[in-house]
Amino acid sequence: MKKSLSGLIVLVVLFQAFTACSSKASKGGSAKLKARFEVAGMCSNYTFSVIEGRVDPSLVEATWTNPQTNKTYWKAFGISNPCNFPSNIKEGDTFYFEIIPAEKDSKCAVCMAFYPTPEKKLNIKVIQ
Repeated sequence: MKKSLSGLIVLVVLFQAFTACSSKASKGGSAKLKARFEVAGMCSNYTFSVIEGRVDPSLVEATWTNPQTNKTYWKAFGISNPCNFPSNIKEGDTFYFEIIPAEKDSKCAVCMAFYPTPEKKLNIKVIQ
């Protein structure tokens, strides 16, 4: 009886841990995602697509069409922290990242020229 009760407790704990991790990943917690750098628009107006991993659909554009090129991207997003984006990653490259909370006092100066990007923006940290 004690063995079956211990086994049941272990199963419940493992299930709760798995559920918590899955929920965190789908809501944009610290889950590792893979993206492609789709468009390097002027003045850090960047567009990316999630190409691997589960991301909360409310955080990205299901589809977004660049009005300059008429090309459509899936699971597209821009970034809210372009000054923290590594300069060695170029258009067409893929990379791993995680969604992180926005920094309150993060000031970033970029030029004000406009290039279209998806409306949804994520604050990301590239995982090297």
